[in-house]
Amino acid sequence: MRFRQIEVFHAIYTTGSISGAARTLHVSQPALSKVLAHTEQQLGMALFRRVRGRLVPTDEAHALANEAAEVFRRLTSLQKTASNLRFMTDGHIRLAVVPSLGLQVAPLAIARFRTRYPHTTFEVQTLHHDDLFRALYERSCDIAIGYDAPTHPRLKRRDLTDGELVLMFREADMPDVGARIALQALQDRELLGMTTGGPLGDLFNRELQRLQVRVREVVSNQTFYIAAGLTRCGAGMSIVDEFTAQAFAAPGLAWRPLSPALGFKVQCMFLEERPPSRLIEGFLKQFSIALEGRGPPPGL
Repeated sequence: MRFRQIEVFHAIYTTGSISGAARTLHVSQPALSKVLAHTEQQLGMALFRRVRGRLVPTDEAHALANEAAEVFRRLTSLQKTASNLRFMTDGHIRLAVVPSLGLQVAPLAIARFRTRYPHTTFEVQTLHHDDLFRALYERSCDIAIGYDAPTHPRLKRRDLTDGELVLMFREADMPDVGARIALQALQDRELLGMTTGGPLGDLFNRELQRLQVRVREVVSNQTFYIAAGLTRCGAGMSIVDEFTAQAFAAPGLAWRPLSPALGFKVQCMFLEERPPSRLIEGFLKQFSIALEGRGPPPGL
C-alpha cells in the first residue's frame, strides 16, 4: 500500500463513511471511492462491506487499522520534529526542569520572557534529576535546569543561584519557631517526603548521618511537591527545597531553613557541542531573575 492508499483507508475507517473521509481529506467522494476500489483490488480482499447503507470494516480492515494508526502516529511525530526544527531558528526554546522549578519559577520566567518576545514559543517538560542528561543527550530539550548536576565529559554546567533545603510545616504544629530549625530538633520526628534519592536527598541523608539524627519517614516519594501537598493537607512535616515551599505558600503554612544550612546550586545544563543560543541566553537571564524573586519564610 502506498501512503495515499493508507491515508484514504485510515480516513474511511475512522469516519465510518466515504462522505466523512472526503470531508476530512478535502477531496471528492468519487475520488476516494476510486482509490479504495483500487486498493482492494491490489490487495485481493475487501476492506469494507456495505450493510444497510453503512460501510462496515472487515476483519482484514481491523487488522490493517492498527498498523495504519501507527503509521499516522509516526507521521505526526515527524511533522512535530520538522516543525520544531523550523521554530528553532524562529524563536523556539525546549526546556527541561526539575518538577519543583516547574511549579512557579519556570512559568513566571516564561510568562515574563514572552511579554518581551511574544513570537518565542516554548516546549517544557518536567523531569527528575536522573533524566535531565538523557533528555539533553537525546535532543529532546535544548537546556535543562536542576540541582547540583553530575559531572560528565559532555555536560557543561552554569550556576544560576543558590538554594536551601527547608522544613515545611503547619504553623499550629510548631508555634514560636525561630529563623532556623536545628536538624537535631527532628530527632525521632515523623517526616514526609524525599529523604532518599537524587542529590538533595543524598545531601539531607549525609547530614543526618553526620549528626547521628534519626527520623521516621512515614511517607516516601520522589517529588518535593507531593511532600509539600501532604503537609498542606495536614499529614505532617516535610523536607523540601525552598522553591517548592515558596510555591506552596498559604495561610497557616510555614517553612524554615535548617541549621546547619543544607545548601545546593541551581544549575543550567547543556551539551558541550550545543551551547545556548542568544535567545536562550536571554531567557536564562529572565530565569535567574525569577529565581531571585524569593521572599522570606512566612512570619519573618
